[in-house]
Amino acid sequence: MNHNLINKYDRFAANDIDPSKPAIGDRIRLLRLQQNRTIAAIAKKCQVSKSLISKIENGKVIPSVGVLIKIAGVLGAPVSALIERENNANAVYTSKEKSHKEMIRTERGIYLHPFATEHKNNKIQPFLHVAYKGEILPRVDSHQGQEFIFVLKGILKFQVGNVEYILKEGDSIYFDSLEKHKGIPISEVVEYLDIFG
Repeated sequence: MNHNLINKYDRFAANDIDPSKPAIGDRIRLLRLQQNRTIAAIAKKCQVSKSLISKIENGKVIPSVGVLIKIAGVLGAPVSALIERENNANAVYTSKEKSHKEMIRTERGIYLHPFATEHKNNKIQPFLHVAYKGEILPRVDSHQGQEFIFVLKGILKFQVGNVEYILKEGDSIYFDSLEKHKGIPISEVVEYLDIFG
């Protein structure tokens, strides 16, 4: 990855919401209101704070992938329904430049790009993640589904259950997402593909 694309002094902030990017908070709010559910009820089921759900709905923060999966599960919707743009493409091409340009920053400090949100029948949801050493808020995740991580650049310390793995460029891990898991960059920057199904 060209570090000039995401420079330490010129990164995307959580409130740099571009209309062309997924309106995650709006979609979450709409589904919640359609189900006549409160922010407190969603937060309790997701085991997160009411404040976090409120900030997500108001576009002040972008949830981590783990939190997004929990919210989708509680709302009974696929993750793609919360992040997709127009659900009508049979094939979606994404250039390296586009994936880096459209990265969004989560509340945990990880930068991510959701791939193929325009695909008409998503069965999996791939994300490109970029994380900087010392800037990630560590948190253990656990959610429905299975997950595959492939390190593109850098070194990632990743824990699944009680087992810790050191993943280097070209290494991967596949696991059941219900297992408690967390990742922390060991190198100054780590770039990895994270696929949920």
